[in-house]
Amino acid sequence: MAKRAPDPEKRPGFFSQIKSLFRFTREAYAWLPWAQIAILVGGILVGLAVGYVIPPFQVWTLILWGITGLMLGVLGSLFLMTRLSTNAMYKKIDGMPGATGQVLSSSLGRSWQASDSPVGINPKTQEAVYRTVGRGGVVVVGEGARGRLTRLINEERQKVQRVAQGVPVTVLYVGHGDDDVPISQLAKTIKKLPKAIDKTTMAAVIRRIESVSQSLSSLPIPKGIDPTKARAQRPR
Repeated sequence: MAKRAPDPEKRPGFFSQIKSLFRFTREAYAWLPWAQIAILVGGILVGLAVGYVIPPFQVWTLILWGITGLMLGVLGSLFLMTRLSTNAMYKKIDGMPGATGQVLSSSLGRSWQASDSPVGINPKTQEAVYRTVGRGGVVVVGEGARGRLTRLINEERQKVQRVAQGVPVTVLYVGHGDDDVPISQLAKTIKKLPKAIDKTTMAAVIRRIESVSQSLSSLPIPKGIDPTKARAQRPR
């Protein structure tokens, strides 16, 4: 007897998503419900005021304007929650390993291509380097302490410059130092970079970098040797 195919996974509905988003945002902003109620009441009052001022004054027109104000209040409260949820998300992931990859892979749009996986990582300290390619060139982003990222950043920058000569390479560091970029401003900072290459060049650069990365990752490693623990032999 053939096995029954598993039922497809059901995605949460619209109202379920709104409810989850509200709970998540309220954890960071406890005053969110009161702000949303104020926006709803304000929208209704504005609608009633407009219906009262615009002639001819009739009860049904006043009701319709009140409903219109309510709809505007709902939109305003949803807009507020969406903006606050984004800020809450940044607050939650700030300082967490992998936060840079999450932002690069989900917040840059179609003009940039990136992965949530790092292109270089220090397994001991969890410092990581990420890369994204777009119309502004190539951006190398370091996540962690600058001093321990120097070697990884230089290696990635040199690799990109070898295969994509003439393409600008921008180096950014995520953090809260003087020259660092906060995680909440990372996507905005990258999007503000001036356009330096066209779409054809961008696609060619992506292919070249990916081919080099794949060839390096496919190099054979002798059995019995851990590359993270290997030591050079001492001279006799």
